[in-house]
Amino acid sequence: MLTSTYSLKSAPFQELARKTFIKRNAHNGANNELSGRKKTKVAKTNYFGIEVLEYLEWLDWELGIESTKHIVLKNVQFKTQKLKYRSPSTKFFTTLFPQPVVLSPGTSYSLPVTFCAVEKQDYEDRIVFETKGGSFSIFLRASLPYYDIHLPDLVCLPICAIFESSEATFHLRNYSKLLTPFQLEVQNPFHLIPNSGILTSYGDCKIKIVFQPQTPHAYDIIATCKFGENDRKKFMKLQGIAKFPHLLLSLPGELNQTCSREDIQNSLHFGHIAVGTTAEKYMELHNYSIVNTSFQVMHHQQEATVLSEFLCEVQEGPVLSCSRLQIPFKFTPQTIGAMSVDYFHIMRPGNNSKTVLKVTGSCKGPVVSLSELKINFGCLFLGATLTYSMEIANTSDVPTYYQFDIDCSQSVFVIDRRWGSIGGESTVKLKVTFRPTHPMNYYRRVACLIHHQDPLFLDLFGTCHSDQVTPAILKAKHLEVYHTNMIRGLTFYPPDILTMMLQEGKLQLDVEGALVLVAEKCCKPIEKLDKAEDCLEAAASFPNVPSINEYFDDGVQSNLTMFPPHVSVNMREFNFGNCLELDRVVPLPLSMTNHTRGKITVLWVTLPGNVFTVKPSTIDIPPLKNMAFRLHFAPDKFNMLYAAELECFAYYKVMRDHRSVKDIFSPPWFLSVHVQATTIQPGHETFHPTFTLDSSELIFPAVNEKGSAYKTLLLKNTGDTPITFALNSPQEEIIRIKPSFGFILPKAHQIFTVKASPQSDVLTKYTLPLHLNASEKYNQDLRLFCMVEKPLVTLDGNGYLYFKPTCIGTLSERSYFITNVTRMPLYFQWKISMAGSKILTVKPTFGIIQANESLAQSWAFFPQEQQKYFLKPHIYVWGVKGPHCTEQGKKIRFTLRVIGEGTVGKIMAEKEHMHLGDILIGNTQSGDLILQNNEPCSLNFALVVKQDITGLCDPDVVVNDPMAFELEYDHGTIPARSKLLFGFVARPVRRVRYTWTITSKILSTKVLDDVGLKEDKPLCCVTADGVYPMVFISDARCLGSISGISKQQLWRLFSLDLLNEYLQRDPTDGELMYRVPTRHSTSRCPPVSTPVMVDFNFGAAPVCSDPSIVLLMLENKEILPVDWAFLFPVDQQLDLEYWAETGEFNPTELHEMRIEDNRLFTVEPKSGRLLPGQRETIQLNYRHEFTGTDRIPVLLKLSHGREILLNFIGITVPKDHCYVHFLATQHVFAPVCIDTANPPKQIYELYNGGSVRVIYDIQMDAVKNVQEVNYNHPIFQCLNPRGEIKSGMTGYIEWIFSPLEAKSYTVNTAIHILNGDSALVTITGIGYDKRILGTCASFNDPSSYAGAPAIQRAPVLGQLMFMSEERISFGNIPVFTKSSRIIFLYNVSETEVISYTWHSTSVHVSEALTIVPICGVLHPGDSAHCIVTLRTHKIPCFYDLDLICEVYSKRQLTEYQKELVEWEREKDRQQVEFTITEQSLQQNQSSTFQRQCCRDVPGACAQKAHVDANTKILKYKTLPPIKEIAETWEGRNVEKLPPGLWKKPKPPRAFLLHLGVTARAHSMEEYHKNFTSDVSRHYIMRNLISAPLSAISPFGSGSRSWGKWTNTCPDPLIFASKDDRRLTTDILSTVLRCLLEDVSFQQVLAAQSTEPIPYFVQFWSEEGEELAVKNAKLAEAETEALSMLSVGEQGQDYIQLAASEEGSILSDPASSDAKQATVAESIDMDETLLTEEGQESLNAIRIEEQLARRQHLKRLPEISDLLELILENTLQNIVIEASRGEVVLTARPRVIALPPLTSRSSLEPLSTHEITMVREELDRAPSESGPKDGVKETGTANLPVPLSTA
Repeated sequence: MLTSTYSLKSAPFQELARKTFIKRNAHNGANNELSGRKKTKVAKTNYFGIEVLEYLEWLDWELGIESTKHIVLKNVQFKTQKLKYRSPSTKFFTTLFPQPVVLSPGTSYSLPVTFCAVEKQDYEDRIVFETKGGSFSIFLRASLPYYDIHLPDLVCLPICAIFESSEATFHLRNYSKLLTPFQLEVQNPFHLIPNSGILTSYGDCKIKIVFQPQTPHAYDIIATCKFGENDRKKFMKLQGIAKFPHLLLSLPGELNQTCSREDIQNSLHFGHIAVGTTAEKYMELHNYSIVNTSFQVMHHQQEATVLSEFLCEVQEGPVLSCSRLQIPFKFTPQTIGAMSVDYFHIMRPGNNSKTVLKVTGSCKGPVVSLSELKINFGCLFLGATLTYSMEIANTSDVPTYYQFDIDCSQSVFVIDRRWGSIGGESTVKLKVTFRPTHPMNYYRRVACLIHHQDPLFLDLFGTCHSDQVTPAILKAKHLEVYHTNMIRGLTFYPPDILTMMLQEGKLQLDVEGALVLVAEKCCKPIEKLDKAEDCLEAAASFPNVPSINEYFDDGVQSNLTMFPPHVSVNMREFNFGNCLELDRVVPLPLSMTNHTRGKITVLWVTLPGNVFTVKPSTIDIPPLKNMAFRLHFAPDKFNMLYAAELECFAYYKVMRDHRSVKDIFSPPWFLSVHVQATTIQPGHETFHPTFTLDSSELIFPAVNEKGSAYKTLLLKNTGDTPITFALNSPQEEIIRIKPSFGFILPKAHQIFTVKASPQSDVLTKYTLPLHLNASEKYNQDLRLFCMVEKPLVTLDGNGYLYFKPTCIGTLSERSYFITNVTRMPLYFQWKISMAGSKILTVKPTFGIIQANESLAQSWAFFPQEQQKYFLKPHIYVWGVKGPHCTEQGKKIRFTLRVIGEGTVGKIMAEKEHMHLGDILIGNTQSGDLILQNNEPCSLNFALVVKQDITGLCDPDVVVNDPMAFELEYDHGTIPARSKLLFGFVARPVRRVRYTWTITSKILSTKVLDDVGLKEDKPLCCVTADGVYPMVFISDARCLGSISGISKQQLWRLFSLDLLNEYLQRDPTDGELMYRVPTRHSTSRCPPVSTPVMVDFNFGAAPVCSDPSIVLLMLENKEILPVDWAFLFPVDQQLDLEYWAETGEFNPTELHEMRIEDNRLFTVEPKSGRLLPGQRETIQLNYRHEFTGTDRIPVLLKLSHGREILLNFIGITVPKDHCYVHFLATQHVFAPVCIDTANPPKQIYELYNGGSVRVIYDIQMDAVKNVQEVNYNHPIFQCLNPRGEIKSGMTGYIEWIFSPLEAKSYTVNTAIHILNGDSALVTITGIGYDKRILGTCASFNDPSSYAGAPAIQRAPVLGQLMFMSEERISFGNIPVFTKSSRIIFLYNVSETEVISYTWHSTSVHVSEALTIVPICGVLHPGDSAHCIVTLRTHKIPCFYDLDLICEVYSKRQLTEYQKELVEWEREKDRQQVEFTITEQSLQQNQSSTFQRQCCRDVPGACAQKAHVDANTKILKYKTLPPIKEIAETWEGRNVEKLPPGLWKKPKPPRAFLLHLGVTARAHSMEEYHKNFTSDVSRHYIMRNLISAPLSAISPFGSGSRSWGKWTNTCPDPLIFASKDDRRLTTDILSTVLRCLLEDVSFQQVLAAQSTEPIPYFVQFWSEEGEELAVKNAKLAEAETEALSMLSVGEQGQDYIQLAASEEGSILSDPASSDAKQATVAESIDMDETLLTEEGQESLNAIRIEEQLARRQHLKRLPEISDLLELILENTLQNIVIEASRGEVVLTARPRVIALPPLTSRSSLEPLSTHEITMVREELDRAPSESGPKDGVKETGTANLPVPLSTA
C-alpha cells in the first residue's frame, strides 16, 4: 500500500543508503572530534598493572634546542610494584640516571625525557621498563613536519534517479602544520565542490560530493586527491547507484494509469462547473521506484491567444520514493454551455518520459424561469389597484441575480422585489400591482434580466374604466391576434379602417381570429387556405424570436428591429446636467412621431410628487405626423442626484370607446425615456459611488463570421446613495451594451448585457468607459476581447496516414488524431470516394470536436489485392450553432493522404512438435507456444485446439472428457516479422497419451477467393502423458529367519507381482480423497478407500528365532518425484482428547494394539521421497516373540497416487513343533496341451518353517477319484507323495498333469503333517487344444512364470560378494541336453578376503544342476566365474531350482579358529589342574580371577537369570517382565555370562546368496513341433539317452552327498591350521631342493629342451603303425577282388564281413589287433591273385571307404561330445578373458586377404599319384586325431570364437 510518508526503510536500496549515511556520518562525527594532530591524545596502555602512554612524540622542535616531555607511570593495581628502566640507546634522547622506582597502589611517577636534535631528520628510540611480571617499551619519536592529509577511503552516495542529483559531504583534514594545497579530480557523474584549495595547518575543509547520473548504472569511481609540493596522491572510492524512476498518474482512489497519449483513461473530468466559480481536483503521481525523482507540469496550448480556463499552480516538484503526490488542477469556466478541453504534460527531467493528461470540463449557468409569462389584471375602475403574485424559480444549483427592467416609482405596474438574487434550486415570490391613472388599456412587456442567462419577458396588461370612458377590455387572446396581424402588416391601420375593409371583403378572419388580406386570385375560403399554396399571407405567423435578440433589436438602441415601430421618440435618454437653480431649469424638447395610418392618443404617466414631467401629458397625433413635447425638471433640494424612467402609452383614438371596436383590437404601445439630473452646488462633491463589479474583463467566445456573442455584467451598488451610470461604446456596430444609461438605487444592482459582433479574425481588445455619478474620477474601464475564427483543424503527421502492410482479406486499424485549434466547437465530416470506401473506413464519420480538443479517430484499412494503395479522403469542418450563434459559417475542406499496402500473410510455429513429458494428473504443466510471422504484415488470428487421446482407455468414455489443454489466449495479433509467445496449460485427467493439434485461422471480415484463407492451418502438435506417481518393487531380499527361502518364493510370499500390477494401475476416486498421508480417522481401525489388497506374508519361524527381515527395493522409473509412506493404523488415527476415548476395544483392535506396542512389525524408513530414477531400500521386520499368527493392515500411500492395503502376516511356531508353511493353498499348474505324449513334471513347494524336520504324507484318494472319472486316465500323478523336509528347507512335491480335454481340472488334496497341522490344497490344471488356440497358445514360455528379477538391486548391509545374476533362465529346452551359463562373483570389499561354497537345497536340485567351481576364495576387489550346467533327463519337467552360496569372511574365520584353539587349550588345561580349597589360600587369592570353560553356556545363563528373577523386588522398581528374558530374541542375543564362565566361540554366520534356475524341458517330438527354429541351438547328448542320469557324474567320478557336493575344493588349505601350512611348506621345499640337486633330473631336463615338438607323438606306437600298413594292403586286395567277381553276392558278403570286422575293431579295441592280423594275412594271400587293373579298382573302392569311415567317425557320440566340450570351453574361456579385460569383444575384426579361388570347368579323373596322396592323408587322419580324452581344457583358451552357449 502506497503512502505519502517518506521512509528510508521502504526499500532495500534505501536501507543500503541509510546504512551508508550512518556509516559516513559516524565517520565524519568521529573526525569532528579531532581538530588535528595537535589535539590527538595518545592512547594509554596497561602493562602488568602500570598505566602509561604507548609512545612520546616530538613534533615542533628546532635544531640545538632541548625539549622535555614526561612519561607518567601509574600503578593501577592493589599492590606495590618496583620498576627498573634502561636509558635510551641514542644520545639524542636523554633521561635521568636509571634507578629503581617503587610505586604504591594508585601512585604515579613522572620520568622526564629530553630531546635535542643536531640534524633535520626523523629520530626514534625507546625506553625499556622491567617489572616483576615482565618488561615493556615506550617508544620515543621525533619527526619533521610533512604534508599529510586525511580523507575517507569510501563514500557511498544515496541512490539516485537519472537526471537527478544526490549529495554527500566529507571533511578533508590536514594532519600537518604545513599549508597544504590540494586538488580533487573525479570523473562524471561525480562532482566535488570545491575541487581545489589550500588547507591551513591542522585545518580541514568540507567537501561536497554531487552525484548527477545520466544513465542507470552502478558507479564505482576512484577520486584522486593531489596535495603538497610534489603532487602526492591519495585516493578515495565513490560509489553510487542510478536507477530509472517509475512514475504513474492516476485519479485518487483509482487504478494507476499509463503514460500513453492514446490512452483515454489519462483524463481528468471536472464535470459541470458553475460559471465564474473555480473547481479544484487532484491527480495522484505515484513513484513506484526506490529513488526520489522530480517532475514538471507543462501546460500544452495550441498557440492560445487567451488564457486557459484550466490552471495548475504546481509547476514542478519532487516525488519521494515509494510514495505519492497530489497535484491540484483548477478549472474556472466562463462561457455557459461550452465544453472546455486542455492538455497538461507531466515530464521527468531529461524528457525521458512524458505523461499526457487531458482535462475537460463544462460550464453550467442558472436556469431561471417565471411562473407566469403573462399577467392579465382585467378591468379596474379608476382609482382602484390590483395585486397578483408570481414566482421566479431557479432550477439549477448555480445561484444568480435577476432584475426587472422597470422603474416602478414612475409606472402603473409595480413589482415589489424588482431586483434580487436567487439561490441554487430555489424560488422567490413576487407581487405585481396594477394602479391605473387613466381610463384606458395598459400593456407593457417588461424584460427580466438574469445574470449569466438570456433575459425573460413578462407581459403585463389590464384595462381601466371610468364613469365616462369605458374602453374595450384587453385580453390575452387580443395580444396573440395582434402579434399575428403585426406580422401581416395590418396593425398600421386603425381598427375602424380594418373593420371597413373586413366589411368590404378585402380582409378575412382566419380560424384564430386574425386578419388575412384577401387577394383577387384567392377564391378559397379562409378555412381551406394552405400554408404554401395560393395565399402566402395566410402562412405568416408570429416568429419564435430569441429573447436576447428581442431585447437588443428593439429599434431604440440599435438600428435593427424585428418590426417597424408604430410610434417613436426622437431620444430615449435625457440628462439635465447639474442644475444650480432649482426654479430655473430649462425644459428639454421631446418629439414623438406617429407612423400609423390612424390618429393616436399619447398619454404620459405622471404620478404625484414626480420632479420629472412631460407636457403636454396627453395629446392626439394625426397619422404620419409628429408632435413636440417638453420635458420639465422641478427639483426641490440641492446636492441631490435625480434619475427616473418616464413611461408613455400610445393607442388608436378609436379604442377609447368599446363600441367602436368589434372584431379588431389593437393594444396600446409602450414608450419610455430615461432622465437624469443633479443639483450639486459648487464646493460639494458628488456622491462617492460604492460598488462592486464582478469582472472588469470580458472575454467573448469565438464566433463565426457575422456571428455575435453575449455576456452579462453585474454592477452592485453597495452604498447608501444611488449611482448613475452611462456607457458610451466607441464602436457600436461591434460592441453594444444595454442599458447604457440609467441609475442604481442603494443596495441594488444593475445587470448589463453586452453584445459583441466581431469582424476581425485577430483577438481585439475594446475598452468601454463606465461613467459613474457623472464624475470622471469615478470612471471605470471595461476591457472586452472578441474575435472571429474560421474553422481550422490540424491533421497529425502533416496530413499523412500510413498503414502498415496488411494481409489481404484482413483488417488493419489504427488511431489518427485531428485537433481543433480554434476556440469554438466544430462540426466535422469525412468524405471518402466510392472506390476508396471499399478498402478504407473511418469512425466516426461525423461529429463535433470541441475547442482545443484532439480527437482520436479509428481508421480501418481492408486491402483486397496485393498492391500499394494511395487514397485521399477529405474532411469538412464548419462551426456549430450556439444559443447566440445562428450562423454556421463556411465549410472548410482538408485533405488526408492515406498510404497502405496489401500483402499475403502466413503463420508458422517455431516448433512443429512439443512434448511436455509426464504430467501428474491433477496438476498442471505450463508451456509456451511461439508463433512466427515472417511476412511484412501483422496478422489477426484465432487458435483452435483439437484433442486426441490414445492409450489404454475406452474411446467411448474419453470422447466426453473435457479439454485438457487451455491456451492463455485463443486469439491475438502477431506483428510483422516477429514472434509471439502464447502461454498454455495442460491439465490431464487420465493416464493416457494426449495429443493436441493446434490450428490457426487468420481472422478476416471477408474471405477472398483468390487467397488461401479458407481452411484452418495446423501449426503444431503438443503431446503429453498423464501420469500418476508410480513406483514398483524392483528387488527383494530376505534375511534372518527366512534367509533360507529363494527369491522366487519370497516374491510369491509377498505377492510382489500382484503389488507391482496394482501399482501400475490408476488410482480410484476414493484413493484420491486424501492426496497426501494424513490423520483422518477417529477409530483405531481406519476405513480404507482402496479396493485392492495385497498380502505380505513373512512366512513362519520358531519362537525367539531371529527376526524375519525383508528388504524391498522401491524404485521410481518415472520422471516425477514420488512421496511414499507406510501407514500403520495408529498413523492414520486422529489424536483425540482423553474425554473422546471410549475405552472399549474389540478383539481386532486389541490384537493390533499388542502388535504396535511390541513393535512386532516395523518398517524402516516408514516414509520418503523418490526422485526420478532413484531407488531406496525399505526394511520390513517381523519379530517372532509370540506364538501364533499376527496380522495388521498397513496402508501403502503414494502422494497423489495409489493407496494399497498391505496385510502384514507373520507366523511364529512354538519350539520343537512341526509346522509346514504352505506358500499357497490354491496352486495352478502350467497349462498343458492335450496332445502332449509326455506331459511335463511340475513342482509344488512346501516350506518347513519350524525348528524340527517334518514328514508329510499326501492323501491320493481325491487324485484317484479324478482318475476314475476320466476313464481311468491319470490326470494328476504325484511322484513323491511322502517325504521329509528339514528345518528351514523347502520340499519339492513332483506332479504330472496330463489332461484329456481342453478344460480345467481341479482336485482337493489333503496334505498331512506328522505331529503337525494338515492342510487342504486345491490343485488346478488347465488343458488346452493348440489347434483351436493356434498362435495364442503362449503357455510354453517358462519366463512368464518367474517374476523375480535376475539382477540384485537391493544392497544388504555387510554383503561382501555380489553375483552378476541371481536368476538364470534356460528357457525352453529339449530333454537329453546340457545347457551352461556363466555367472561372475565379485568381491566388493576393499579389505576383506572372502571364501564361498555352493550348496544344493535338495536331491532334486543336485541331480539336474552342477556348478564349477564349488568353492573358492576371492581377494579384495577380485572376481571369479562359475559355470552352471543344467542336464535334462528323459522326463519333461518344469525346473525352478535354487542354489545357496555361503559366503564367509576369511578374517572372521581366522579369528574364530584362533579363539577356538585358545578355548580348547584352556579347556585341556582346566581338565588336568586342581584347586586347593584351604580357607587361607582362598582369601589370599580372592582377587585372582580365573575363567572357566563352559560347555552349556545357555543353560548356565538361564539358571542365572532364573535366580535373578526370584530375587526380592525392591520398592519403587519396575515390575519384572512377563516372561524370562532368555525366552526372547533380545534375551538370547544380549544375554550376560555369569562371572567366571568362558563361552565357547561360535563360528561366524555365513551370508547366504541364492541362485535361481528356471527352465522347461520338452520331449523331442514336442520340441521339434513347437520350436522348430530353435532345434539347431541345442546339443543332444546321446550318451544320456542310454545311460541313467544317476550313473553319470559331472566330474567323471566321485559321489555326492545330499545337499552338498563332496568334490575337493581347488584350495584344500583354506581351512588348514597355521602349523599344517608350515609343515606342508617345509616338505615341499625339501622335495624341490632334492630334485634340483639330482644330477639325473638335470640331464633329463637338458635333453627335453632339445627334443622336437611332439605333435601328438605321445599317441604313436609300433603296433598301431604295423596295423595301419596291413589295413592298407587289405583294402587294395578287396578292391581287386571286387573288380574281378562277376557275381555280386561274394563281394557283398565280403564287404559286410569287412565292415563288421571294422566295427568290431572300433567297438572293441582290445581284440582289434588279432582280427586285423588275420585279415592282413588273407589280404596278403589274395593280393597275389589280383592284376594291375584290379588293384586300381581296389584303390578307388578304398578311397570311398575311407571317406565313409571318416563320416562315420564324425557321427560317433564320443566325437560329438568332444567337439561340444571343446567349443563350450572355448567360448567360456573367451567370456572369462573378456571379463578380465584380456580380450575386447567389440573390437573391429581383422580383414585377411585370401588367394583367389580357382574353378575347374570340368572334372578330370584322378591319377595314380593323386590317389596315393589322398590315401596317405586318410591314413594319417586317425593317428593325428588321437584319443579325445587327452585334450586339455586350457588348449583352446585363446581361440577367437564368438560366444554361443548351448
